[in-house]
Amino acid sequence: MKASKNKLYQHQDLAIRIFLVLFCTAIIVYFFPKSDRFKYDYAQGEPWEYETLYSPFRFAIMKDEEELAEERLEVIEQTPRHFYSTNVDQNELLNNYTESLQAGLSDSIYNIYNRRIYTTANEYLSKLLKNGYLEDVQDLKDIHPIVLKTGDDELQQLTYGDLVLPKELNQQVDELFQDYPDEFNAVLTRRLKALIEPNIFYDQPITDLNIESELEKILPTRGLIAQNSRIIAQGEIVEGDKLQILNTLNSTYESQTWSDSQYNWKLLGYVILVGMALTMLMLFIKKYRTEVYQSNKKLLFIYFNICLFAILTAAVVKLDAVFVYIVPVCMLPLIVKAFFDARLGLFSHVIIIFILSFVIPSSAEYLFLQIMAGIVTILSGKEIYKRANLFVTVGKIVLVYFISYFAFYAVYQGGITGWEWDRLLYFTLCGLAMLFVWPLIYVFEKIFNLVSDVSLLELSDTNSKLLKELSNKAPGTFHHSLNVANIAETIANEVGANAMLVRVGALYHDIGKMANPTYFTENQGNGINPHDDLDPEESAQIIIDHVIHGVEIAKKNNLPDRIIDFIRTHHGDSLVYYFYKKEQADHPDLDESLFRYPGPRPYSLETAILMISDSVEAASKSLKSPSSVAIDKLVESIITSQMNNGQYLNADITLKQIESIKTIIKKKLASMYHLRIEYPE
Repeated sequence: MKASKNKLYQHQDLAIRIFLVLFCTAIIVYFFPKSDRFKYDYAQGEPWEYETLYSPFRFAIMKDEEELAEERLEVIEQTPRHFYSTNVDQNELLNNYTESLQAGLSDSIYNIYNRRIYTTANEYLSKLLKNGYLEDVQDLKDIHPIVLKTGDDELQQLTYGDLVLPKELNQQVDELFQDYPDEFNAVLTRRLKALIEPNIFYDQPITDLNIESELEKILPTRGLIAQNSRIIAQGEIVEGDKLQILNTLNSTYESQTWSDSQYNWKLLGYVILVGMALTMLMLFIKKYRTEVYQSNKKLLFIYFNICLFAILTAAVVKLDAVFVYIVPVCMLPLIVKAFFDARLGLFSHVIIIFILSFVIPSSAEYLFLQIMAGIVTILSGKEIYKRANLFVTVGKIVLVYFISYFAFYAVYQGGITGWEWDRLLYFTLCGLAMLFVWPLIYVFEKIFNLVSDVSLLELSDTNSKLLKELSNKAPGTFHHSLNVANIAETIANEVGANAMLVRVGALYHDIGKMANPTYFTENQGNGINPHDDLDPEESAQIIIDHVIHGVEIAKKNNLPDRIIDFIRTHHGDSLVYYFYKKEQADHPDLDESLFRYPGPRPYSLETAILMISDSVEAASKSLKSPSSVAIDKLVESIITSQMNNGQYLNADITLKQIESIKTIIKKKLASMYHLRIEYPE
């Protein structure tokens, strides 16, 4: 009956995982852009690497930005500038001028020349106002045609030569009175210049409106490419018109939505591709992260993040694919690494990049940039709970983006002419967005009830309520836990394990001893051993119960499951050997299961490190005369015994790592006991 129930649960979990992959596949494909992609990659100045390309349909050639800019400039230059004229009372102007002269000249001079001055000024003003005196307008050129609107709303086509400009007015007035005596010539010219005002004015709103209207008439295309026309042959250089035709064809593909006949087939293809990628991720987790595979919550967390970044990127591609580098995709490996490990983080990153490459233009460039940035993220993103490390990681990611894009641009363009500086801005914005990984990790912790390295840092504080309680109730156990934490952390750093996780697990692994602290030798300071009054089986049960009590206390204090796993596994399913042997002396047929810890055995490199560190540190206290030789024998004996009992079978630990752990523990214990390591001659 029990076997049937377990089998049912297994089938149920498998169904959940299959549903998770299918559901995520459907969600991602649903948000994919429903437009075609040009299946060829090409670069300006490079040979066409594919077979001869023929036009699949009839289309117009898109003008490039340079061509459109030239046409816009030509339209702006050739569009007439509009002016309007105002009526000026010539008689009033003359009267003001003569009155001004009469006040400024002596009566004798004025009486001699007034009629001559009046005639000269009248003739000049009559001609000036008829031709038109133009106000001083900046940024106007002689090449611009002119349209003048007169008082009766008639439009006249003019040129700048037909009008008097401010600089010409000064010259004309100076010449007008040059035959007059020098002593009052300056007065005549200065006062006339002061009174003359323009009667032709620039109508900028009408001009701008006409220019805008003419600009709207510019067509974005030129010429037509007939269906089945040869576009480019293999080996031909992609440049000039060929480049523009290929760019047009590329844009046309991306702007076309799937036709009814294509829709189902394309949808099926995307479902297969995305489904395969997500299935590969599931198989990777099953093989290399068993504890994650067995937790539906953790699987949901990983696939949720993949869907989140896929949907976000797809939305940006729909908006404008040029902004795709702003999306902080490298946040995914940081998040996964913070909760699990670097290998799973990198593999998840590779999977999401492969999925996104289906809808990203220039997919080869995108693949390279993002995978390189992801690798740098994993290699640099160590201890991201430290602010400095996170900023350094983001800086390295942005630098990799810069260098990679520069290299791709140089390869494709054969130089850096036309370098797109806005891409560097996008990379920088992506880096700034990466800094939001901290609050995002916090949100995920609360939603999925997981623990990250950031939370582990908080739990490692020895002033926390639970560790203070352990220090007060079982000071010997607390000191033992600190020693184990230091040893385990050193080992983890050397063998590439999660040092912060191991340290926190070590600090809390013996909290169950608070239930009966005096039954453990490290807390027996008065020489009284309560086990002397108990039979071996009772003593063994009290020792075994510290694991059970530890789990209960941890749950009561809301410690994360990842920490509780250290409590469960730090003794595996080993024997309480001392009391077992003591009882076996009187009862040879003893049931050893009564003296065995409930387990489970360590399942990861980190939990295996804690088991080794805990066992060796505790056993080292029994050495009456610690020496390098004694410590060496002790370490070898304990680790060999655990290996022979199969305690490491479920852990992802290698023989090479075990040998490294032996060396590190020997050095660490020697330094704790102030011993000099004895090297063989």
